[in-house]
Amino acid sequence: MAINEEQVLHVAKLAKLSFTKTEAAEFTDQLGKIIEMVELLEEVDTTGVPFTSNVVETVNVMRPDRAEAGMNRDDLMKNVPEKEDGFIKVPAIIDNGEAGA
Repeated sequence: MAINEEQVLHVAKLAKLSFTKTEAAEFTDQLGKIIEMVELLEEVDTTGVPFTSNVVETVNVMRPDRAEAGMNRDDLMKNVPEKEDGFIKVPAIIDNGEAGA
């Protein structure tokens, strides 16, 4: 499967990136080489090879899930610069569905 410059520019647009023509050509070449390498790996016969999700045996140590009393709201709100109706007021970071800061 070959990748073309149009696909690279489409993915860049989705990621909100902009490339010059030279950069787009370089990324097209690099991504093409990556895809070729993956296609080469797909040719390897893995019949009988067990699935490996992790090479190191790990065990998660979990603590008991117990409810604990929270902190006093008045103490928490002492250093809050701006509050409204008992909540911390922060600036909006999403406006009309568009991300912005």
